[in-house]
Amino acid sequence: MTHDYPPQSPYAVGLAGRCPRCGEGSLFSGFLTVRPSCAQCGLDLAFADSGDGPAVFVTLLAGFVVMGLGLWTMLKFEPPFWLFLIIFVPLTLIVCLGMLRPLKGLLVALQYSNKAEQGQLEDK
Repeated sequence: MTHDYPPQSPYAVGLAGRCPRCGEGSLFSGFLTVRPSCAQCGLDLAFADSGDGPAVFVTLLAGFVVMGLGLWTMLKFEPPFWLFLIIFVPLTLIVCLGMLRPLKGLLVALQYSNKAEQGQLEDK
């Protein structure tokens, strides 16, 4: 029995952490662990290897935001170093951990929707 699944927006299902095929099942079994398969439609998620992509994007985006705020705070208010650490170390952790799972889900969903796979050399 085959099912026809309507196309899902990789952005909507990826950022929500849902299955890229059906949009219903959860993509993750842990904080960042991708399930072996979708509990709703049975999609084999073995193809899902986002590698270091999410960490790279989080580093770039969070670094830009947090460092920009840090620089603005330092120039505008000149807080003591200890206060600066109390504010910006937790802020960095919150921003990074908050962005990591949605970005990993987005990269997995984009892999599925674009049928991305590992590159192979062609035999001649």
